[in-house]
Amino acid sequence: MALIRFQKPALYRKDMDAVLQTMVDEKIGPGERKKEFLRLFSGFVGHKDGIALRSYLDVIMASLVATGVAEGESVIISVLSPRIYLEAMRRLGVHPIIVDTDEYGLMDAEAAAKELKDGVKAILYFEPVCQIPRSFENIRAVGLPIIEDITESLGSSYGDEKPEGEGSDEEFVRAGMCGDIVIAALEEDGMISTGGGSVAVSKEQEMIERLRKYADLGSPYVDLPDMNAALGIVQLSKIDTLLERRRSIYQTYLQAQRKSDTKLFGSSSPLFNSNGFGFSVIVNARPDDAIEFSKKYSVSCRRTFSGSVGYRYQDKYDRFPNAIAFITRAISFPLYPFLSKVDMETIQRVISHIS
Repeated sequence: MALIRFQKPALYRKDMDAVLQTMVDEKIGPGERKKEFLRLFSGFVGHKDGIALRSYLDVIMASLVATGVAEGESVIISVLSPRIYLEAMRRLGVHPIIVDTDEYGLMDAEAAAKELKDGVKAILYFEPVCQIPRSFENIRAVGLPIIEDITESLGSSYGDEKPEGEGSDEEFVRAGMCGDIVIAALEEDGMISTGGGSVAVSKEQEMIERLRKYADLGSPYVDLPDMNAALGIVQLSKIDTLLERRRSIYQTYLQAQRKSDTKLFGSSSPLFNSNGFGFSVIVNARPDDAIEFSKKYSVSCRRTFSGSVGYRYQDKYDRFPNAIAFITRAISFPLYPFLSKVDMETIQRVISHIS
């Protein structure tokens, strides 16, 4: 049996029609389709407008600058953040302040609040493997501008959004509600894929203008091309279907995990609506042993946070007591819409027997 791929973009052959049409129109560079993609993405996450660029790195840098962070100043990040954050800060001459997570893998708001001092200007808030907090109040209370990274949480929510006119939505929380700026990478394994690129959006006109000002410095060479934006438009048109499929797979994995001796990474609340970006568990055995066990049954499996800031801090239990278990013992399984029923059943069996 062939090894089940760990990742696979949710692109159908007919999706390529949008790209072909862009080529037929002889307009593959940045243009109207990029603007349309931004409009649709902003509307989906509840924001106004922003920028779409060719790289995640550029979007992170643009967002940091837009929040007013200057050379020599500092930004708070969680230890589970992707390492690319450090490169963006290095290029801007900005200092990272790395803090621990809470029990769900999200930035510990109390730890962030303890780092408030002169020169600390913003929070870069990463939401790993589907997770969002039940409430954003604690992280907002820190009092710094927030760049919310929903690359892995786009579509996740708590509670049910009530239709207009049916009472308050105070109990409803979704990814993208917190950030002064909301960013997301658009790579092939993303919730929305444009075949590469990234987006930053905001509700605040002043913040939008700052983002645009930064992007204009490299335009048109840093702007997302229409050919890529066309893919994003198609994906957004069927985002509800993609989310439904991912969530269904997530739930089947969750049932298998409950039969095992592992611990689920993130929230197990019945109110939590995972977007199904991925599925991660914390194993008791050596992660490498669990990965090898998975391979025997043709299932790709990876360490969840091997690309995180904290991967170099695996011995720093005193600094990151909550996150160390995630960094050292969390593994992830394939989860994407194109998984066949047979593949899903195989992955379920492996999950249920992992210890």
